[in-house]
Amino acid sequence: MLLEIGSLTTASPKAASDALSAFLERHPRLFVLTGAGISTGSGIPDYRDAEGEWKRPPPVRFHDFIHQPRTRRRYWARSLVGWPWFAAAKPNECHAALAAWEKQGRIAHLVTQNVDRLHQRAGSRGVTDLHGRLDNVICLDCGEHFSRESVQDWLVGKNPGYMDLKARVGPDGDAALVDRVRDDFRVPVCDACGGMLKPDVVFFGETVPRERVESTVGALHQADALLVIGSSLMVYSGFRYCRIAAEHGIPIASVNPGRTRADGLLTIRVNARFEDVLAGL
Repeated sequence: MLLEIGSLTTASPKAASDALSAFLERHPRLFVLTGAGISTGSGIPDYRDAEGEWKRPPPVRFHDFIHQPRTRRRYWARSLVGWPWFAAAKPNECHAALAAWEKQGRIAHLVTQNVDRLHQRAGSRGVTDLHGRLDNVICLDCGEHFSRESVQDWLVGKNPGYMDLKARVGPDGDAALVDRVRDDFRVPVCDACGGMLKPDVVFFGETVPRERVESTVGALHQADALLVIGSSLMVYSGFRYCRIAAEHGIPIASVNPGRTRADGLLTIRVNARFEDVLAGL
């Protein structure tokens, strides 16, 4: 475990917890930003290694999903296999701790880059799903919404045998299929208009809705400090909050096992998993 406060570096877990505790005491109303690292304790894999590099091929890009039927088939086949275990994930002690902090008035607002809804299931209420939520599906033509469970029932019924394919689970409710996706795989379409369905999440190459960004930036300005948990901040949608905080003199603490894109902006950096320092806070 590595703690950095200015020029101070120490390998003591207690020193890390003590320093972070002092930061939290000085800044009682936090804007919290969480990433994939907070959900690994729930069995959902993260994306990047300690250097911020991809551990696996990057997720599907928005342009490819929209314009390439083969990409859509592969996405929905992987999602068909991966959805059951993703939906079964449960909040862990990190989600529970943040829900408790919110009840104590310590959290002004929480923004998560995750699409798993585990913060809400743990009891947090003031949450913005920055990248959307995987349990919703939207029609890109008419705007109709569907539950992911209903889409799963359709997928399983129309594509027999796919649930038996060998696969390794992935971060966003998909699965790395060993077997090839056949050309006859049936992709779900809108019941209302026959249009293209897409999970209600922000794909790579797609922008976060403007009103979502503006409302959360407003909440950041009302907080005493920014606390980042489990994110390398390599994606700009999360990094923007650190850049804005630094520009306005808002202190920033990060708890993440590995380097982050915002290392040069941080007030305090704890190089560890949140669960490893939580007991000492």
